[in-house]
Amino acid sequence: MARKLSKRAKGVLADRKRRMQWWHKARFGMFVHWGLYSILGRHEWVQNIEQIPIGEYEQLAAKFKPKPNCMREWAKLAKKAGMKYMVMTTKHHEGYCLWDSDVTDYCAGRTGPGRDLVAEYVAAARAEGLKVGFYYSLMDWHHPDGYRCATSEPARRRFVDYTHALVKELMTKFGKIDILWYDVAHPLPDAKAWESAKMNRMVRKLQPDIVLNDRSLIPEDFGTPEESIVAEGEGRAWEACMTFNGSWGFMDTPAEDWHSAREVVRMLHQVTQQGGNLLLNVGPHADGTLPAIAHERLKRVGRWLDVYGKKMVYGLRPRTPGGILGSLAVADWTAKGKTAYAWVRNWPGTEFGIGRWKGKVKSVKLLGPKGATRLKFKQEPRRLVISGLPRTCPDKALGIAILQINCASKPSRGMATHTEAAGHWK
Repeated sequence: MARKLSKRAKGVLADRKRRMQWWHKARFGMFVHWGLYSILGRHEWVQNIEQIPIGEYEQLAAKFKPKPNCMREWAKLAKKAGMKYMVMTTKHHEGYCLWDSDVTDYCAGRTGPGRDLVAEYVAAARAEGLKVGFYYSLMDWHHPDGYRCATSEPARRRFVDYTHALVKELMTKFGKIDILWYDVAHPLPDAKAWESAKMNRMVRKLQPDIVLNDRSLIPEDFGTPEESIVAEGEGRAWEACMTFNGSWGFMDTPAEDWHSAREVVRMLHQVTQQGGNLLLNVGPHADGTLPAIAHERLKRVGRWLDVYGKKMVYGLRPRTPGGILGSLAVADWTAKGKTAYAWVRNWPGTEFGIGRWKGKVKSVKLLGPKGATRLKFKQEPRRLVISGLPRTCPDKALGIAILQINCASKPSRGMATHTEAAGHWK
C-alpha cells in the first residue's frame, strides 16, 4: 500500500518541480574544470597523485595568469554547441578558490590572477543566455584541517565553519546562481558531520531557485553518475557528467582519446532516452583558452542540434525503456506518446525493415533542415518496411538522421528469440 505524503513532503516535491523545470528542458550543459592543476597539465589530481608538497604546489598560484575574459570563449562555444547551462569549478580538491574571497588568501583575487575569475565566468555565461552553475569540492588538500577534521572535533568544527563560509560567499557575491554542484565529501563520514542539511538550508534561503546535486551526502534534486550513462530510478532526476578526453583538467591527449562529435550525440541520445541530462567537460589551458579540438567537435554537435535539437533533445520527455523498442543495427530509439523516433546512425540505403513491429503505423517521415518528408511504408505481419529513402544519409553534420514514425497507439516491438528464421516464426 502506497504511503501518503505529508503536506510538507508534497510542498517539497512541488517546489522541486518548479525549480527544476528549466533543467529538465535544457538537457545539455558544459562542465569546466580549471585551476592551478591546469598549469601542470597532468590531470586535476596531480597534487595528490605525485604527492607534491603543499608549499611547492602553492607556488603555482603566482604563475596562474589567465587571459582577460577568457570565459567569453567558453560561453560562446557552449552556446554554439547547443548547451543551455555551464558549471565551473570554483574550488577543486586543491583548495584554491577562483574568486576574490574574504575567507581565505588562497584565491585568485589575492594571488597570481589578481582578479575575480568567478565573477568573469558568471558575466560571460549570462551574456550568452546560459544558466550559471558552481562546482564546489568539499574535500580540501590545502586547508590545515582538511584531513585532521576526521579525527579531531575542534578541527572538524573549524573546517566545517570554513566550508560553510565559502559556500555562503558563492551564494551571495554573484547574483542569481542556478546550480550548486558539490563534489567529494571526504574525509568526513556523513552528512551529519558535514552539517550538510544546515548548509543546504542556508543555500536555499539565499538562492530560492537553485538546483542542488547529491554530493553533499543528501539526495537533494538530482543524481550524478560519473563517466557512465546510467539512469537513476524512475522519478529521480539525474545528470551524467562525462569527460571529453579522459581527464577533467587540461591534459594534452591525442585526438584519438577525444570523443567524436558523433559519440557526443549518441550520449545525448542515451540521456534523452532515459530522461536525464548530459554535462560534458572541457579542460581549458592555464591561460583559459580551450583546446582547438574541443572547438571543432562541439561546433559540429551544435550544427546537428540546430536541426534536430528542438524535436529530439530539448524539453520535457518521458523515458523510453530499452525493451519497448529494442535495438537495430542501424538506429537507436526514443519515443514520445504515440510517436517513435529512430536515430539512424548507420545509413541503410533506400529501404530497410524493422522486425517485430507492433501496432498500426499511420505515417513515416524523414526529418531534416528543410522540414519533414513523407516516406513510403508497408506493414507486414512481422515487420515494418520503409522505402523511398535517399541513397545516402541526408544529415551532413554528423551522418545521424531522424525517422519519425507516427502510430495509432504507443509504439513497441516484440522481443527477438533464438529460434527465429526467415519463413519460420516461433
